[in-house]
Amino acid sequence: MLAHLTIKNIVLIETLDIEFQEGLSALTGETGAGKSILLDSLGLALGARADSNLVRSGTDQGSVTAVFEVARDHPVLGFLQAQSLEVETTLIFRRHINADGRSKAYINDQPVSVNLMRQAGALLVEIHGQFDTHSLLNPKTHLHMFDSYALAQAQIEEVRFSWKQWKSSERKFEEERTKIEKARQDIDYYRTSLDDLDALSLKENEEEELSIARETLMRRDKIIDSLGVAESKVQQIEDISGKLWRALENMGKQGKPITEALDRSHAEIQEVRAMLHDLSGEMESGERSLEEIDDRLFALKTQARKHECNIDDLLGKREEISDLLDKIESDDASLLDLEKQVQENREIYLQKAKEISKIRQSKVQDLSKKVCQELVPLKLEKARFEVAVTQVEETNWREHGIDQVEFLISTNPGTPLGPLQKIASGGEMARFMLALKVVLAERGQNSTLIFDEVDSGVGGATAAAVGERLARLADHSQILVVTHSPQVAATASHHWIVTKSGKDIVTTTIIPLEKPEKRREEIARMLAGAEVTGEARAAADKLLEANAA
Repeated sequence: MLAHLTIKNIVLIETLDIEFQEGLSALTGETGAGKSILLDSLGLALGARADSNLVRSGTDQGSVTAVFEVARDHPVLGFLQAQSLEVETTLIFRRHINADGRSKAYINDQPVSVNLMRQAGALLVEIHGQFDTHSLLNPKTHLHMFDSYALAQAQIEEVRFSWKQWKSSERKFEEERTKIEKARQDIDYYRTSLDDLDALSLKENEEEELSIARETLMRRDKIIDSLGVAESKVQQIEDISGKLWRALENMGKQGKPITEALDRSHAEIQEVRAMLHDLSGEMESGERSLEEIDDRLFALKTQARKHECNIDDLLGKREEISDLLDKIESDDASLLDLEKQVQENREIYLQKAKEISKIRQSKVQDLSKKVCQELVPLKLEKARFEVAVTQVEETNWREHGIDQVEFLISTNPGTPLGPLQKIASGGEMARFMLALKVVLAERGQNSTLIFDEVDSGVGGATAAAVGERLARLADHSQILVVTHSPQVAATASHHWIVTKSGKDIVTTTIIPLEKPEKRREEIARMLAGAEVTGEARAAADKLLEANAA
């Protein structure tokens, strides 16, 4: 509910603090006193368009702060938390507007966009008047209003959940089908790529091996020359060793240890020469030429560029392509499973949607009858009100089901039913909204409702009927009514009077009428006009007593 409203420097209001209560509150006052300023100010705090004309003359900035107390399960809390705002059950909506028309919006002292403030405000307050019954004029809101009467919240959630399940499986199916279709378009490419990679007989760490072999081949001539020189030097050592052995041969036993050592070294030298000879031969008659190695590296690099990877990753890429081809061949079965799931979820949704559609149809006459009953005392006894529930094409199915709902009226006998905005006048629409809200209140309300001169153009018994219905509605919601009707004002639990004072600098104030005599005097003024008579006071007493009973 709206708990507190603070207004500073808005139009004729310099500073104003109002503490609101539960139940029905009436705001009265003479024409032009500034009752509309209160609604304009509250509208600012709820995200209405800012206008520089709203800033009080002679000031640089105006501000409005509205404080709401809500239950922990109120929808506005979930909405604000989804916007990453930190909120509790006390919500403070603040709007600052500069003289140049620029404004800033805050919720619980956290900066927000005006659009976000407007969306949150719509969850907290509904304003209804002769020219401000947007929710009743917009057929898109009729289904939600009707469902609040016809359906339990659990039923609404069931169909909403089944809708989300269906659409989620549908998106998954479409994504997988698109992926598979694209893969099938490229299947020839993948098969050719796999053949090309298989033709290379890929090996692990081949790039490193080829690089080493290439570097070795590039240095082969120098290595072969070095091997030839080494072999020649070894041959020289071998010749010197032979000469030394022959020189020591005649020494007999004394030279034997030396000649035996020479024999051993000679054998080692011969082995070294043989190894150098063999290595030189291998280098000259290698299995791969430099050209062959370069061709192999080029082929590997070409494939690596094609698949945007390193040479050493080609083996993994080959396995990836092979797996993809296997998957394409087996994807028909998996795609059929996904399609089957879509159909199953669609059937579940359709079943749930048909169930609530049947319930809606069963409640049409009930709601229409009750609203028409409420219209009779509101001087709309000749009016007809009907709820039209029609099923839509599948392309228009939504999370709320397969129906569209529209409220239709006829204000005169013999005239066809039609949309509200084409049939009813401003005053009639306000009373239609009141009648509808009273009936819908049977299912409970949790918002603040403001009725701006809903009693305009009626008086006597009709005005009393308006007041009585506002009082009934106040059993379920916080109701604020701006009224010129004494019969309506007398039904209120709380009463404020709006006054205007000052000559050079005009100021609007709102004063609570807490004492019974003050309230009686205001209702008497509303009955009598400028001069309050004893008869008017007596009539005011009767009105107050009748509503207190």
